[in-house]
Amino acid sequence: MATSSVSKGCFVFKPDFKRKKVSFPIADYFNEGESLSEDSKLRFDTCQLLWQQMKSEAEELQEELNKNLFDSLIEFLEKSHLEFRKKSTKWNYQIKCREIPTAALVLGVNVTDHDLTFKGLTEMLRDTVTPYVVSLQAKECPDVKHILQKLASQLMGCCIDMESTEEEYVQSSQRKMHYSMAFLSTWYKSVTQKTSSESVKKKITSFSHWKESPPIVIILKDIESFSTKVLQDFIIISSQYLHELPIVLVFGIATSPIIIHRLLPQAVSSLCIELLQSLSCKEHLAKLLDKLLLTTRFPFKLNEKALQVLTNIFLYHDFSVQNFIKGLQLAILEHFYSQPLSILCCDLPEAKKRIHSLSEDQCESIRRLPSFMRYVEKQTPEKQVASLTDERFLKEETLRFLEDLHSYHENFFLVLKCLHAFTSSLPKYPLGRQIRELYCACLEKNIWESQEYEPALQLLRMLAKDELMAILQKCLEVCKSPPGKQFGGTVEKLQEFLVQFQKLEETESNEEENGSGSQQKGLQKTDLYHLQKSLLEMKELRSSNKKQTKFEVQRDRVVDFIDNLVRKYLSPPDTQTLYEVVYFTGAHILREHLNAAPRIALHTALNNPYHYLKNQALKSEDDSIPNVAPDICIAYKLHLECSRLINLVDWSEELGMEKPQSVLTTLTWRSWSIEEKCMWL
Repeated sequence: MATSSVSKGCFVFKPDFKRKKVSFPIADYFNEGESLSEDSKLRFDTCQLLWQQMKSEAEELQEELNKNLFDSLIEFLEKSHLEFRKKSTKWNYQIKCREIPTAALVLGVNVTDHDLTFKGLTEMLRDTVTPYVVSLQAKECPDVKHILQKLASQLMGCCIDMESTEEEYVQSSQRKMHYSMAFLSTWYKSVTQKTSSESVKKKITSFSHWKESPPIVIILKDIESFSTKVLQDFIIISSQYLHELPIVLVFGIATSPIIIHRLLPQAVSSLCIELLQSLSCKEHLAKLLDKLLLTTRFPFKLNEKALQVLTNIFLYHDFSVQNFIKGLQLAILEHFYSQPLSILCCDLPEAKKRIHSLSEDQCESIRRLPSFMRYVEKQTPEKQVASLTDERFLKEETLRFLEDLHSYHENFFLVLKCLHAFTSSLPKYPLGRQIRELYCACLEKNIWESQEYEPALQLLRMLAKDELMAILQKCLEVCKSPPGKQFGGTVEKLQEFLVQFQKLEETESNEEENGSGSQQKGLQKTDLYHLQKSLLEMKELRSSNKKQTKFEVQRDRVVDFIDNLVRKYLSPPDTQTLYEVVYFTGAHILREHLNAAPRIALHTALNNPYHYLKNQALKSEDDSIPNVAPDICIAYKLHLECSRLINLVDWSEELGMEKPQSVLTTLTWRSWSIEEKCMWL
């Protein structure tokens, strides 16, 4: 059923619906190509377990960040439509009934993550507040008619547990296809009045004040994409029925709350707006990195280039945290697929058990690692022979290396967070404002060898006392988390610094109280000229080699202490032996799969079809395209030779056909339009 060339004829192959697709388990892919080994199943199981743990941590973080936003929204819903429930005074009720309670959720420009947020919001509202939650998108609502259709269909879909008489009423109304606010008002009254049904009681809400009149929450996901005229008409119509329908609007805003005033003029904006701000996507990413990468809980790590690829896609393309997580998932999968020693990329107790069962080939893979070869070159001849010939000695060394790598990560992340606490508030941020910037710099090379490190230390030596004490308190809180054995003395040293600064502060406060009266009298007698003169004298004295104060001496000690910690613990990971086991270094793989380059892909497919089709008949050592190649590849080759004219005689010779007898032997390629070229090809 295969044809060598489309130009020889047109063929139609009807699909065989009886043929079933054969599906293979995902684990079977680890038994192919570079991953072919006896431990592929174990590596796949380890990869799955690690990813499930990291995914669960990311989901818990998402729920934790959304909790404050959702709690604020529930509090706003409890305050809304009080007049609808109480109807205290007629005058106040007539004013308030025209204002639609509206929650404006500023979610940020990461639009691809909004669906997950709105999904969680919808589930939370249906479980705790009201079953009447509607989600609308601009592409589904080109006019008011479609908005009312979507609104009615989703509202009636919420009440699936109603009695049979109500179902018949809804079905008969749906057949008429005449949706309006009056129709929805009638339907809402008929549903809320019949509260005797146990299913309705359970489904409406657990809040006592909403049992009789649960609100109708309408979520407009992408408010910027809605038509101005459609949105204005819908709000005007909805405001006329607020005395019958307790409508609450929720706007999803990606840019700025100003967009509401641009879409809705003052005559139309009959809204009581409550602004709710979610956490920015950059802060979300920082918390995600702290949970997944800047921790010893998960052994998998990214090297500087791989992390830079993912962060560049995040910063310059979509600001999507979910896409960053998908890129991290791809990195985990590629690491366990291409690295045979990734079976040791697990918890330290489990890795110790697996070391004893390493095979001869796996021991040889350890010996071929660049970091291990670098270690062997520095050893004595006896240890070199033992490392290269004795498997028992090699396994003992491997166990020691993994323990050292675990301790290295514990100390590395603690010192990294302390250094970020010191440098994140410096002017112009010499070492970066975000911790990911400092992390990438530390992964690349020794941070103390960079040009920005010394200016950062000079700025640290100019910090005020209150700023320095606040930073030391942050570092103390970071180091109080379970530290490594080598890092235990640092906590005591930080506490000692804080105690000394507090004593200095108490001493200076007592001196100021004793000399405050005389200082005030002296300042009263000093005019502006003498004050400027004294300031110049103080500046000259400071520029000269005068004796430092006690605070300045103590501040220099703190900076020197932090500098020693940095030089001791913040060496790059590639200096550690067996770092290849846990670090993914295939940045080019991430760039190839995540950074779309359609022009390069099309050129490769047309110029070298074997790259994608993997057909041996299409493989050629030189750049020539064989005659069995698809027509479009041959046409592309002729197009590269002469972009204006394509000779049909040359084409027929490429295909091995007889010369065409037609008068037209040359195509005026440049004069054709793009549509004509595509249809001809």
